[in-house]
Amino acid sequence: MSFPKPAAQLSPNSQAFEITPLVKPTGFREYDARWWFGHPSTDREPELNLMGVQALGMGLGTLIRELGAGPRIVTGHDYRSYSLSIKQALVTGLMAAGAEVMDVGLALSPVAYFAQFDLDAPSVAMVTASHNDNGWTGVKMGAARPLTFGPDEMGRLKEIVLNGGWKLAGGGSYEFVEGFAERYISDLTNRKPFSRAIRAVAACGNGTAAAFAPEVLKRLGIDVVEMDCELDHSFPNYNPNPESMKMLHAMADRVRESGADLALGFDGDGDRCGVVDNEGEEIFADKIGVMLARDISAMHDNRQFVVDVKSTGLFLTDPVLKQQGAETDYFKTGHSYIKRRVNELGAIAGFEKSGHFFFNQPIGRGYDDGIVTALAICDMLDRNPDKSMADLRRTLPVTYDAPTYSPHCADETKYGVVDAIIAGFEAMRSDGKAFAGTPIRDLVTVNGVRVVADDGTWGLIRASSNEPKLVVVVESPVSAERRDAMLRALEGVLAQHEEVGPLK
Repeated sequence: MSFPKPAAQLSPNSQAFEITPLVKPTGFREYDARWWFGHPSTDREPELNLMGVQALGMGLGTLIRELGAGPRIVTGHDYRSYSLSIKQALVTGLMAAGAEVMDVGLALSPVAYFAQFDLDAPSVAMVTASHNDNGWTGVKMGAARPLTFGPDEMGRLKEIVLNGGWKLAGGGSYEFVEGFAERYISDLTNRKPFSRAIRAVAACGNGTAAAFAPEVLKRLGIDVVEMDCELDHSFPNYNPNPESMKMLHAMADRVRESGADLALGFDGDGDRCGVVDNEGEEIFADKIGVMLARDISAMHDNRQFVVDVKSTGLFLTDPVLKQQGAETDYFKTGHSYIKRRVNELGAIAGFEKSGHFFFNQPIGRGYDDGIVTALAICDMLDRNPDKSMADLRRTLPVTYDAPTYSPHCADETKYGVVDAIIAGFEAMRSDGKAFAGTPIRDLVTVNGVRVVADDGTWGLIRASSNEPKLVVVVESPVSAERRDAMLRALEGVLAQHEEVGPLK
């Protein structure tokens, strides 16, 4: 295949589209790959075609050998109407580059990560667009379990693919691994059932988790109330995204209807978990992380945690965590970044506000698994038989936060916009100017900019790593009014950049 550079644009339903690789360069993100593949509901032009996916496979097969990982690689795909065909095109390219492909079929991302261990395959290529709208596709990749690619590996993969720099060694092979879903479910349920009676809503948004999560919970003695657990790749109710208020509100309604002890919501590829308590209160994932950090640090000598810059300040100020000697490191947002940081520090767990949680031994294997997270939450309930989920929530110090906002900003411009915003804040602090009505106490710029006011109220602006959007987060330990003042001030900053859409 001759592929010196990506095609700038190809029209679908044409001869050229069938024989020319289309790979938009911006699809290579910081730590995974995402492209708009196309959907009948929109006339938006695709950023990737199947020939482009094959080219991606050739590049990935070349890269894993270059990294010294050897030829063995696990593949799987999520439940979207087009994911299987994308995976097959990817496998064709991998095999052309000499890869020995082990296909676990319909899978969650953590199922593919587990397969790296269970099948002794160093590398993984999971076809999924996670929680993105239908029409998106992508690949989560790694070549050193339990880690996934970061910017260095993604940059090199982009270079190989866009410049046609693959080495087609040939000699590749393909094996479909029968019954792998059961191997994964058996691994998670090879433990004692819960001793406490727990009734839990399992909310799957009609995504891939429906084939896994309810069964795991049932085998461990949980009374499962299934919610949107019929596999349906049209996602008829909402995208499976437990950070979305629409999904969380639906979970809250079902808890109130069913009298459940909690609701557990899973995203499209099952590596995230969202929680609603027994009173129908949506608990943002960073607060769940604080609750789990309390529970874990009370039992284990390892009390090192990692959280992302979007997360609550309670990890540093919570009196219980302080008393138990817990230490927390704030790091870049992104499942690959936090996973690597957890591994580097030997932390027992890492938490992202988006709901990606990472547990090292003895709880997990270091990768993000929404079902493992759900079990850790149920274990916490099991160890507190006299407390409800709402009781545990109420023991946390009160903070005032808001949903994560994601205003549109094109992939080509979003990083430049954030750089300009950072420079503006640095100049503001240097000049001693107030922001949101108070002096600036700190600027954290490890990932975008987190501006911290004198009273501890903070706001974050960063570029989304996997969508053409910015990310805006606010929290105040003082009041809802201070939270809202910070949000209005950030909105004013964003309004100075015409490339940024409205908050939503």
